[in-house]
Amino acid sequence: MFTRFFIDRPIFASVISIVITLAGALSLYSLPIAMFPLIAPPTVMVSCQYPGASAQVVADTVAAPIEQQVNGVENMMYMSSQSTNDGNYTLTVTFKQGIDLNLAQVLVQNRVSLAVPLLPDVIKATGVMTKKRSPDILLSVALYSTDGRYDQLYLSNFALMRVREEMARLPGVSEVTMMGQRDYSMRIWLDPQKLAIRSLNAGDVTAALRAQNLQVAAGQVGQSPTIPGQRTQFTISTRGRLDEIAEFGDVIVKKTPDGRIIRIRDLGTVELGAKNQDISSEVDGKPVANLAIFQLPDANALDTADLVRAKIEELKRDFPEGIDYMIRYDTTPFIRESIKEVFKTLLDSVVLVALVVLLFLQNWRSALIPLVAVPVGIVGTFAVMLGMGFSLNNLTLFGLVLAIGIVVDDAIVVVESVEHHIEHGLNPRAATIQAMSEVSAPVIAVGLVLSAVFIPCAFMTGITGQFFRQFALTIASSTVLSTINSLTLSPALAALLLRPREKGVHQALPRVAIAGMGAWLGYSRLAPKLLPYLTPEEGGTTTHAAVANMVFDLGRAIGATPELTAGVLGAAIGGIALWAGAKYVNLALDGFFGLFNRGFTATATAYSRLVGGMLRVFVLVLIVYVGLLFLTYERFVGTPRGFIPSQDMGYMLVNVQLPDSASLERTKAVIRKIGDISGKENGVAATVGIAGQSLLLNAFGSNFGTMFLTLKEFHERTTDDLYYEVIMNKLRGKLGAAIPEANISLFGPPPLRGVGRAGGWMLMIEDRGDAGPVALQRQVENLVAASNVTPGNPGINADGERIAAEAVKPEDHPPPRPDESLSERLASALRGVFAGQGKGGPVVDGLASVFRANVPQIFLDVDRDACIVKGLALRDVFQTLQAYLGSLYVNDFNLFGRTWQVVVQAMPQYRDQKEDINRLQVRNRQGTMVPLGAVATVNEINGPLVLTRYNMYPAASINGSAFPGVSSGTAIAAMEKLAAHELPPTMSFEWTELAYLEQQAGNTALYVFGFSIVMVFLVLAAQFESWSMPLAVILSVPLCMLSAVVGVRNSAMLGVRNANSDINIFTQIGLVVLVGLASKNAILIVQFAKLIHNQGKPIREATLDACRLRLRPIIMTSLAFILGVVPLLYARGAGAEMRKSLGVAVFSGMIGVTLFGLMLTPVFFYVIDTMSESRLFSSRWLRWTSRAALDVLTLRFLWRTTWKLMKAGAQSAGRSPRTISKPDPRDEE
Repeated sequence: MFTRFFIDRPIFASVISIVITLAGALSLYSLPIAMFPLIAPPTVMVSCQYPGASAQVVADTVAAPIEQQVNGVENMMYMSSQSTNDGNYTLTVTFKQGIDLNLAQVLVQNRVSLAVPLLPDVIKATGVMTKKRSPDILLSVALYSTDGRYDQLYLSNFALMRVREEMARLPGVSEVTMMGQRDYSMRIWLDPQKLAIRSLNAGDVTAALRAQNLQVAAGQVGQSPTIPGQRTQFTISTRGRLDEIAEFGDVIVKKTPDGRIIRIRDLGTVELGAKNQDISSEVDGKPVANLAIFQLPDANALDTADLVRAKIEELKRDFPEGIDYMIRYDTTPFIRESIKEVFKTLLDSVVLVALVVLLFLQNWRSALIPLVAVPVGIVGTFAVMLGMGFSLNNLTLFGLVLAIGIVVDDAIVVVESVEHHIEHGLNPRAATIQAMSEVSAPVIAVGLVLSAVFIPCAFMTGITGQFFRQFALTIASSTVLSTINSLTLSPALAALLLRPREKGVHQALPRVAIAGMGAWLGYSRLAPKLLPYLTPEEGGTTTHAAVANMVFDLGRAIGATPELTAGVLGAAIGGIALWAGAKYVNLALDGFFGLFNRGFTATATAYSRLVGGMLRVFVLVLIVYVGLLFLTYERFVGTPRGFIPSQDMGYMLVNVQLPDSASLERTKAVIRKIGDISGKENGVAATVGIAGQSLLLNAFGSNFGTMFLTLKEFHERTTDDLYYEVIMNKLRGKLGAAIPEANISLFGPPPLRGVGRAGGWMLMIEDRGDAGPVALQRQVENLVAASNVTPGNPGINADGERIAAEAVKPEDHPPPRPDESLSERLASALRGVFAGQGKGGPVVDGLASVFRANVPQIFLDVDRDACIVKGLALRDVFQTLQAYLGSLYVNDFNLFGRTWQVVVQAMPQYRDQKEDINRLQVRNRQGTMVPLGAVATVNEINGPLVLTRYNMYPAASINGSAFPGVSSGTAIAAMEKLAAHELPPTMSFEWTELAYLEQQAGNTALYVFGFSIVMVFLVLAAQFESWSMPLAVILSVPLCMLSAVVGVRNSAMLGVRNANSDINIFTQIGLVVLVGLASKNAILIVQFAKLIHNQGKPIREATLDACRLRLRPIIMTSLAFILGVVPLLYARGAGAEMRKSLGVAVFSGMIGVTLFGLMLTPVFFYVIDTMSESRLFSSRWLRWTSRAALDVLTLRFLWRTTWKLMKAGAQSAGRSPRTISKPDPRDEE
């Protein structure tokens, strides 16, 4: 027995554990910190701009050729593009998980290059950009003027030149964009009337600029080859590109016949202005230059954010007086708080597990041995995580929280077995040797089983695999380390520390430990009460004031604050008090332990009798078991499916849409009003507003707006009325009532950063039959109107059917109350246990679509025949329109060491009314100026503001979310049914972003659950060298799903608030954990029952003895695990939704694992072992039965019968039966 080596060499065993722990502790500081592992699919973005073009023109001339080439690029999942009325085009290509992002960018770039020759000349000149990018903003840095001396133009360009470029070079930063960017531009503001008087076209101005503002390479004097004897060589420079306002004003456009020179300054004005003023950004009502920082998809968010903060603080030292910065939108505090909360949960679990161990072992020596396994199994895992390239994220830390209850299990089994033998008269060393001979096999079996459950998860693919991999391997690693510790250090410590218990001598805790507890209580409880007495009072004359002043002066003399003094004093008082009363504490514990032991003994006796009775009626028990299996299936299938729970991440997104064609000024006014109302709402810390852009749609327009509402810190929002969903619902009502002229939608953050721009789901309605934008909008509005819950519309049910208004009563779906008591929640939960939980109620809400096909637009119908008759060139007509009305890019100039654009446009007063179009004039071939009204007609039409294409089809997006209390899976299924019923044959739908990934994930985890059971069976078959014994272990495993699902659907019964009642990704993770735990408990009973039976006892007595012997360790280990996950169950703060989903499933599932395992495993063992030893199941009988079954299944008996008949016939004819299949030609003759 190899464990005896470590019993005899405790120092060797200690060194192994110390090395493992030190390696983990050192690795901890090298592990990166993240919210999740790298889960978001890689994305590549293609963008360009066609100035002055409408959305339809961009879609036809830019989107179509690019997407035709990009479509089908290797490993692409889907692509989506937006073409806007300001000429912007953006294509986002999303790839499968696992593909290298750099390779994806190259693949897309190669495809785009094939489409460039087909694009308009303007885009060829400005270029098409392809870049890798996360669609999620990490944080934003806003520069503002403290005294108002700097306008947005200066702030924007200062940020561009002095801040943006520095940020873009930081590691982990993918892109830095400016929301409301206003690049410097040489603006040539033309007066169309002055040009018409001088018989000039806008094309004459642009031609003059191109001819006189150009970069020239003038060459060199004396450059080789030259004449012999050349002694010098000079580079020639000349004035080519202009850079001053006056120089552009002096550009000559025309020389008249009388010799007069017409310059640009004679035709308009020139200024250094902003290239674009279509977007405006404000923070807390102040105009700002807002820099949005995007991180690389594979970068660490916290490290990147820290680098950004450090860099902006460094740059601030060189800011001009009057400029400062602020960070009002930052997604990383949620990550930090979430990881911090999980670490707190980890510590709480350790304390609870320690209490359980002390409760059962009742001696500090015994309790110390399992607790030593915690640093070895938990801290040591950090080294494995570092070696595997993992990070400290929520999933790996969840694995460690659950592992706390697992790593102590094996050590508990060892200690309990050793103490059992000590109580029967063996000395500690002999008892340890005897115990290890009995428990080594179960300990190894448990370690192998748990590893067999989790390791297969590492080979899962897709997004589910990304979630499972690090979590599962973390638990598997801690389990392996725990097994090593239980076979090395635990027996060595047991032989050294454990002592026979003498009557009358009880010391549950050593005096030092009791004093330490007193010091901690004094520091945490007494110190705050002492602090007022140690704070100095000005002019105090009382004794209290005099003492306080004296203590304060003494503390200040040694450099201690009043808080530190109070803490030290409180700890000292508490420590001394409990040191003196340690004897009485142990006496109290001894009395409590005596009561506990008597109660447990009575429970064990009752349990043994119950199992004995169940063995006598095992047939009835098996019938009940089959019924429980059917109930498990019914409950599991009937439970809604989800994906990732929505979470309070500390901010919300507001999408604003004003009536069609609303001006930017109106949008800015609405944004300010939203900011004022939201800023006064309790729980809101700051507002960041953007007018002219919809981040939700990734589109630009004067009537679009976006606002980020940053909430207060989590420790300031501890009550239910400050939960983000509550705040969001309040603001929905207030904003809707206060600002009726705008369509305002509020969304939570996406639960998975980098996938989508807002919470909820996105459905793409596709026009596959060229029905047109108007028909597409009609169908979208129909779906939104049918689904949204309004006073006149109850919405749709889970079957996608419209709910009749008269069928819904107000009491059927009462709104949740934050002040609802536990008893009320319990009663509500009990009503829904087996009632379908609101199956006929609404399932979706908050649907919104920004797609508009009827935006008022102007169509200029140019009469081409009239142009020919009047001698006008169509090129001149279109160039006049683009130059006067479309902000025509001409060429470039240099300033501040950078290149900027020269842009030509008509003065505002000549383009603010549609009638101004008719007054614009174009020169014909005869030199006469012809007004456009003579050859063109201005018509008012309706058209789309933004055109979206999804997988090359014209599409419109619908954003929505599940109705409160309804799972995302139920909502998605209902929308699919509604869309399939309502949409005409020419249209279809597809899910995108998070909903797409949820659809792709499907029931992958269910297959993993089944595969894990198969792996457990195979490992146990190898361990027991039996095909039947593993059945006694795994038959009770499926029932853990029943208790887990019942707990998930009725979390209110446990007093858990804001928990999801669906089977989401974290619930599925919990189910896989339960497979291992259920197998572990069953192994302890089966292994010992088999051992006792092999020693000669009858099966029934062996089963009952194993139940009596293993009850205490099973209850101890199960209770340790259950209490270890209680902090997950009642989590608060950042990431609480995830922890609750996992905690509820594992907590309720483990209760079922313990109860079902204790009740059913003995019956399964008794039945299976009895059958395996009966004559009916002897080896000879099994061979005969299996052969008969094979014959029947393959119809082999028919073939054998036929063969025998043929053989008999062949023998009677004197031929070998082997020749029957080969006909003899001579027979045919």
